[in-house]
Amino acid sequence: MLRVAWRLFRVLLLAIRGWFIIVFLFPRWPQQRRQARVQLWSRQMLAVLGIALKVQGQPPVQGPLLVVSNHLSWLDILVIHAARHCRFVAKSEVRQWPLIGTLATGGGTLYIERDKRRDALRVVHHMAESLQAGEIVAVFPEGTTGDGRELLPFHANLIQAAISAQAPVQPVALRFVDLATGADSVGPLYLGDDTLVASLWRTLAGPPFEARVRFGEPQSADGRDRRRWAADLQDAVAALRQREARR
Repeated sequence: MLRVAWRLFRVLLLAIRGWFIIVFLFPRWPQQRRQARVQLWSRQMLAVLGIALKVQGQPPVQGPLLVVSNHLSWLDILVIHAARHCRFVAKSEVRQWPLIGTLATGGGTLYIERDKRRDALRVVHHMAESLQAGEIVAVFPEGTTGDGRELLPFHANLIQAAISAQAPVQPVALRFVDLATGADSVGPLYLGDDTLVASLWRTLAGPPFEARVRFGEPQSADGRDRRRWAADLQDAVAALRQREARR
C-alpha cells in the first residue's frame, strides 16, 4: 500500500510539472522542442508508473504519416508518445479532465465529439491539414477500447484524412504483457463502466507488466477507398499483434 501511495504521489508531481511546462514554457518553445519534451515526459511517466517499454519495428522518423493502432487503455497515448511523438485524435471529454486535459492539449491533441456524426468531417479536415503540413497524426480506428483478444471493426471515416492528404499510413500494435506469465495483462485495461481512477490503481497495485509497441510497414492507399483501406489496416494490426504474441 505504501509503495502504491508513493508511486501515486510521484505521478501527481510529474503531472503537475508537465502542466507547468505546457502552460508557461511551451508558448515560447519551437514545435520540435515541444514534441521532444512530450516524448521525454511520457517516458518519465512510464518509469514512475513502473511500466517497462519495448519498441519493435521502425517508429516513424518524419511525416506526413497517419498512425493507426488498436486501443486498450488510457495508457495507449502515453505509450505511443514514449515511442514517438504523434498528434493524437481523442474524444472531446478528455479535454475536460483535470490536469490530463491540459497535458493532452499541450501534446497537440485534436478532439472529436463522438456523439455528433458531422464532427468527424471537421476533424478529418484538420487531420488532413496536419498531414499536409508534414506532421505525424495518430488515431484509434476502433473508436473505443477493447479487451485485446479480438480487434473491434475499424471505422473508416478518419482514414479519409490520409487519402485526402495523399499520406501513407503505418499500422501499430499495442500489447501489455504480464512479466511473470507472458500473458496479456488485464491491469491497464479500460473497459465499459471502468473509471480512470480504478484503472490507475490497478496499474499501480497489480502485477508488473511491460508495454510493447510494434510498428509495421507504412502503406499507401494504392487506389483503395477508405473502407477497403480501413479493413486492410485492421488485418495489418491484427497480424502485428499475432506476431508479437508468438514471441
